[in-house]
Amino acid sequence: MNDKDRDDDLIHVVEDGPKAPLREQHRWKVAIIDDDPAVHSGTRYALYDYELAGAGLELLSAYSAAEGRALLAAHPDMAVVLLDVVMESDGAGLELVQQIRNVLKNDTVRIILRTGQPGQAPERQVIVDYDINDYKAKTELTADKLFTALTAAIRSYQQLMRLVETRRGLELIVDAASELFDLKSMRKLAEGVLTQIAGLIQAHCEGILVLREDQRDGYAILAGSGVYAGVVGTGESGLDKTMADLVGSAFEQRCHTFRGEQTMLYIKTASAREVVVALRSDRPLSETDRTLVAVFCGRLSTAFDNVILYEQLQAANETLEQRVGERTRQLTGANERLTAQWTRLKRTNDHKAEVLGTVAHDLKNPLGVILGRSEMMRELLELAPPNIERAKAQIEQVRSSVARMTTMVDGLINDAMLDAEDIVLRLADIDTVTVIAAVIDANRPLAERKQQNLVYDGPRTLAGRADPDRIREAIDNLVSNAIKYSPPGGRIAVALSTGENGHRVAVTDSGPGLSPEDHDRLFGRFQRLSAKPTAGESSTGLGLFIARRIVELHGGRITAASHGPGEGATFSLTLPPPSAGVPS
Repeated sequence: MNDKDRDDDLIHVVEDGPKAPLREQHRWKVAIIDDDPAVHSGTRYALYDYELAGAGLELLSAYSAAEGRALLAAHPDMAVVLLDVVMESDGAGLELVQQIRNVLKNDTVRIILRTGQPGQAPERQVIVDYDINDYKAKTELTADKLFTALTAAIRSYQQLMRLVETRRGLELIVDAASELFDLKSMRKLAEGVLTQIAGLIQAHCEGILVLREDQRDGYAILAGSGVYAGVVGTGESGLDKTMADLVGSAFEQRCHTFRGEQTMLYIKTASAREVVVALRSDRPLSETDRTLVAVFCGRLSTAFDNVILYEQLQAANETLEQRVGERTRQLTGANERLTAQWTRLKRTNDHKAEVLGTVAHDLKNPLGVILGRSEMMRELLELAPPNIERAKAQIEQVRSSVARMTTMVDGLINDAMLDAEDIVLRLADIDTVTVIAAVIDANRPLAERKQQNLVYDGPRTLAGRADPDRIREAIDNLVSNAIKYSPPGGRIAVALSTGENGHRVAVTDSGPGLSPEDHDRLFGRFQRLSAKPTAGESSTGLGLFIARRIVELHGGRITAASHGPGEGATFSLTLPPPSAGVPS
């Protein structure tokens, strides 16, 4: 049996001591690197019951510098190395120190040099030239001093690891903050926060992140991890009682709370919104973890406000785009209407100039005739005795010229109305019977001249709503046409009735009636019917067209019916009742 086997046997005897070793995960790793097996067994015996901060030791042995390097490469979390200086060579231990620091880049492990020949490696020179933490001669390193030196080294290692973890955590916080501040979605920000916290504390976590925008309202779950991944988008009803109590407690206490493996983080943004992160981890958080998490959460308030403001800005932009689009459509429509109106105005202006030229030319001749005939009539009347017969002839010429001018003026008025595309109705409450009576009174002299019987049949009064001037003009066109086409001694009847569809005015004549060809041309512009006026009256072919347009502007309709040749015709216009209103 060699020395190493004997050493192993001795280790088993020591481990049979009264105190059982602690759990593997709670031990400080200590490497014993020495070529003397007795040093290994003695060290293990001296430290078998060592405990610091609730953790024991895990002693690992190496019997040469080469074995020591392999051991440290396999265990980068080594806390302390008890290192012999002289092993396979006089400076093997010092060379290993250089390799640990420069090759393995392990700056946290604490190195305690132990030498049996102090003169061979002077303490001052070694401390200055090599990155070690303590230097002890084996002869002076009693059990108590070994305990003291090891405790100081482990505490130093513990502080260094806290610094390393803090630096790593701060680097993660800076990187995470940079990444989170670039997010524009509240859901992605919430998921990123859970992921970064788990990476920061290096533990398996499952939990949720919730947002409450108003203390009077409930909260919304924005992100979940582990078993809570499926509760996103729900409220308190989607959580188990334990998690719901954690969230409620965080909102109530309004501060970070750590209860063993349960963590509640509370964040209040500048916009008065509240964020709670509730987590369950596989281990309690250390003081370093808690500090890092608190620092990380301190930077999240601005991130959440930024996302909220960004989402509000996006919504405002969408609303603004809609409003701009709607306004653009309105302006486009207005521009098209203005263009159309300008075109109409230009056409009207051109027509007006043409009409004025025509009027000036056409009225000049009859006016000249009137002026000349009136002068001649005055001279004839000044004769002694006056020449009455010739004066009467001149009067007839004047009357004829005036009639021509009247016809021309009527035609101009009709043309002006037909060319005006935007006719504005001036609606008023009217008595339809009064309007019809005025039309009959105006046309009665014409009917009497032809010995025609013009009669009215209907109520004495009937309220309506229309433009009185326009409706009078439409009815007048129907009545004047009936007189014009009815023979002398004929009968013209104007009837007024009312029903569900509105007020109906029917004008029935005793003329020649309507032919099939007439039905196709009724109400057309400049369309003359097959019948001729019975007393040589003039006809422009516009009366029925104008009447139809006026009635349609009021929302009504106009029709014509005839029982056949020689049976006369009935022209009817129907206006909606006053309650129905008039189309705009």
